[in-house]
Amino acid sequence: MTTRLVNLVVDAADPAASGHWWADALGWEVTFQTRHEVAVEPPAGSPGLPLVFVPVPDHKSVPNRVHLALASPSAEAQATLVDRLLGLGATPADVGQGQVPWVVLADPEGNELCVLEPRDQYRGMGPLAAVVMAADDPPALARFWAEAAAWPVTVADERFAALRDPSGTGPFLELIRSPAPKVVKNRLHLDLAPYPGEDPGAEVARLLALGATRADVGQGEVTWTVLADPEGNELCVLSPR
Repeated sequence: MTTRLVNLVVDAADPAASGHWWADALGWEVTFQTRHEVAVEPPAGSPGLPLVFVPVPDHKSVPNRVHLALASPSAEAQATLVDRLLGLGATPADVGQGQVPWVVLADPEGNELCVLEPRDQYRGMGPLAAVVMAADDPPALARFWAEAAAWPVTVADERFAALRDPSGTGPFLELIRSPAPKVVKNRLHLDLAPYPGEDPGAEVARLLALGATRADVGQGEVTWTVLADPEGNELCVLSPR
């Protein structure tokens, strides 16, 4: 039995506007849209992790502990992408990064993102390089997510850990050591799902045994289960698919 990583969910004041913004930013497509959910996916045959935008009443109040990092094949492409995102409505952001080779921006709802300088590990993988999560203990948290997402750990040390789909395609899940404590619900979270025919209740029990805890984010009666990983990052276990 296992779960696998299927979506990254983004809280939004305006899911339609946010979803279309990210579709433009990534060159992806809006594949589903209602008042309650907007899905953005890479073109057929292209690597990537689908993004799902959902409405929330609260507004962003602190820097996100989860953000997206975008790839650049060259320094010129990095500069061009930064200019294009600024033209779409992104704004420069300062999260204390200092002098770094990547560029930190925020989308129109204030969600931080990084436009990375060229790096060999991201070549040929599409616009989305990584989902980046702040962590107190990257190696320990990587062990949990390797079991939860069914993604093997590709590198781990005391300051950084990375996981990737075993197919070797799509973005990395990167855990970066951060001293900042988690103080509010994450505005971005990962969705897991069992395979068809598997028991979601058994998968929830398996994740709880691995160190997850049950979480209440005001979800009420829903068909999925909300948990938190060992460092308190929310996640959802969906129905089999």
